[in-house]
Amino acid sequence: MKSSTSERLREIMRERNIKQADIVRLAEPYCAKFRQKLGRNDISQFVSGKVKPGQWKLTILGLALNVSEAWLMGYDVPRDRDTYDPDLPSNILPLPKTRKVPLLGTIACGEPILATENIAAYLDVAEEIHCDFALRCKGDSMMDARILDGDVVYIRHQPDVENGEIAAVLIDGMETEATLKRVYKSEGQLMLTPANAAYSPLVFIGEDIARVRILGKAVAFASLVR
Repeated sequence: MKSSTSERLREIMRERNIKQADIVRLAEPYCAKFRQKLGRNDISQFVSGKVKPGQWKLTILGLALNVSEAWLMGYDVPRDRDTYDPDLPSNILPLPKTRKVPLLGTIACGEPILATENIAAYLDVAEEIHCDFALRCKGDSMMDARILDGDVVYIRHQPDVENGEIAAVLIDGMETEATLKRVYKSEGQLMLTPANAAYSPLVFIGEDIARVRILGKAVAFASLVR
């Protein structure tokens, strides 16, 4: 569902045949403009995955490599960045354009997903995140996918997903709220797998498969400040 900044940096380095020193060089004009430091040690830490870049350094990397910050963070969004306004004061970073999506609470039985009674609140999300609604994760069943209790997961509405993708699903007779699981399909069988070895997968065979309703594919998540 989501890559890491480390993986995205290595991807760019492979595609463009550049080294860490080249990234430092490309970042120099923006470091000077924003009065920030970004050295080879920083890049080495980011590429190795030992350290994640903070807001300033992420912005500088995005400008230097001409990619969007959200893509560089690992989200499933377009790589191209929005046009940057060079006339902004050097101490101000442009905020991403946002829109509101509904945060779903309890799903009303028989009602459309986005029926009024299903919506608990509205959340701001970057325009480049192509999603239709959001869910708040409960429990630790997806912790190995880095989705923790209380995190907000953004969902693109679609009735099916590819094997191994994380989806929001409803299970007739078991859940009144949507749950997140990896989906695996084979002939005559559907398996919903948590990303935590402490939990067992749910297996549906034959007619029981109809009990599972896929609401959409998880495309991004936002962690709480911990």
